[in-house]
Amino acid sequence: MKICLISFDSTFFDHNIVIELQKRSIETHHIDASKFKYKYKSVFDRLGNTFDKLVLKKNRKHQAQEEFIVQQIKKLGHQDVILFIRPDKISKKAHLEIKKQTDKYLTYIYDSCRRFPIDHLPYGTFDEIFSFDLIDVQKYNFTFIPNYIYLEKKERVIDNTNGNIFIVISIDERFDFLNKMADYLSNHSVPFKFIAVGKKAPQNCNQNIIYSRRTLLPEDLNEDFENSKIFLDLIRKDHNGLSFRIFEALAMQRKIITTNASIKDYDFYNPNNILVLDENTEINISPEFLTKPYEPLDEKIYYKYTIENWVNTVFKLS
Repeated sequence: MKICLISFDSTFFDHNIVIELQKRSIETHHIDASKFKYKYKSVFDRLGNTFDKLVLKKNRKHQAQEEFIVQQIKKLGHQDVILFIRPDKISKKAHLEIKKQTDKYLTYIYDSCRRFPIDHLPYGTFDEIFSFDLIDVQKYNFTFIPNYIYLEKKERVIDNTNGNIFIVISIDERFDFLNKMADYLSNHSVPFKFIAVGKKAPQNCNQNIIYSRRTLLPEDLNEDFENSKIFLDLIRKDHNGLSFRIFEALAMQRKIITTNASIKDYDFYNPNNILVLDENTEINISPEFLTKPYEPLDEKIYYKYTIENWVNTVFKLS
């Protein structure tokens, strides 16, 4: 069996799918389009691209990236299954070229269609569309599947943490609430480690928030995952699906504080382990939530969210 994953793996999550498939001795390839770098041929090429974007609504860099993807899959030859993650990133024309190279063409959407529309991809482009967003699943009749636990499950060790509430987050529309959260925790003497990542340091923020220009990958966070007591998860605007932070917390057997109310719809939800905050109301975290021990998940429920089960489900493997 031959399987190819095509994605834009800048955050280094998607490669875990390839690793899991290779464990089954399946011939697996990964075309990571985030590695493609466009080089302008001349200053006139750069100016021409600016004109194309402003007037023709086209981007030469995007077109070159599409050509790169199509060329790479043609080099690999025919595949039994191709899974494309983030289908909104390329044109219908490119998708149809890729589809010619496989018996089954699948896609997984881990951003909502409200943030990244796929209106240019009518039904029929893919054999099956998976989505982590419950609203999109109901609206478009997609196949629901959440993100996955990619970490090895850690044994629960009592009192072996620094007590931190931990998050690493890009500087975006969520930052104002993050700042309020930092002020609340500071005022209540609750330890935390918040890392905000972006090109420019935010202004007038809590002095204990750590700023980083460098994107932090999962392997950069191992120590924080190991040592933090609670994971904080702030939902993006127009998101409904669960982020990888939730599944990292499940693997580490850590409590979760989140602004994603849809988490209550999942069978692993336990108010002892998960606190849901409303961004539009005053922050209130009970001392009892902070001090009561984590209650481990049932093993059958835990397995449902592992990458092993994710791969079995998407690729119909036994």
